[in-house]
Amino acid sequence: MKATNYIDIHGHVNFSAYDVDREEVIKRAQDAGVAMITVGTQIDTSKSAVELARSHEYMYAVVGLHPIHTTASHHDVQELGEGGKEFTSRGEMVNIDAYRELARDPKTVAIGECGLDYYRLDDDSVAKQRKTFEAMIDLANEVGKPLMLHIRNGSGKSAYNDAREILKERAEVKGNLHFYAGSIEEARPFLDMGFTFSFTGVVTFARSYDEIVKFLPADRIMTETDCPYVTPTPNRGKRNEPAYVIEVAKALARIRGESEAAFADQVIANAVHFFNIQMAGPADR
Repeated sequence: MKATNYIDIHGHVNFSAYDVDREEVIKRAQDAGVAMITVGTQIDTSKSAVELARSHEYMYAVVGLHPIHTTASHHDVQELGEGGKEFTSRGEMVNIDAYRELARDPKTVAIGECGLDYYRLDDDSVAKQRKTFEAMIDLANEVGKPLMLHIRNGSGKSAYNDAREILKERAEVKGNLHFYAGSIEEARPFLDMGFTFSFTGVVTFARSYDEIVKFLPADRIMTETDCPYVTPTPNRGKRNEPAYVIEVAKALARIRGESEAAFADQVIANAVHFFNIQMAGPADR
């Protein structure tokens, strides 16, 4: 890849959804000028994220323990399922030494995805999520790398507000709110903290994100796919992949009333600054 025009700051090409054609998926992204950050959700996928990043140019890794993996819970086949079946998370206990080794790798650019997920709450899950989140924040502080945050409201509670209080008390690094789905009011304190926000393909077919997308400053927005999930228009119904982040960038530029080229350049600049990474210059469009 000679130049970088776009970046998918949050995808999961390390997941089993890509076992058959992973290299082809990565090549399609690179040929389209898309740089990639592949994200771990537990120790297995964090290791595979780093391994992939090490072997590809303009590909980076994020390592950490997702809040839904802190307890035994149901997930789908696209992540770690075997034999075409859905699976139940084992409920991982944080091995901070194992994550520390991965976090120190030069190809690791952030810690996560970590945070709070209130979509389905068990009696003891909030305490476990908080303990794990705090451990991930402490690791990010230690290695001096930003946080990739997974925060989802539910059960009549604002995970954004709770996460904000934990971060204000504990974090010494910045964070990115991946797949942001909160309100403007929930976003304001994170803006004050210097955090960034990323959006997925959902902005190509749902108008409920338009207000927050228009509200946020240009230097606080980044693009992602969260692949293999939330495939953007016009590819809905297919498995998502990093190359489709181009559609996300186009939709965000359209919503904001900006030129696609200028917006794409701004996102690249935001990512370079936030993740402290090197990128080839944008090619002529």
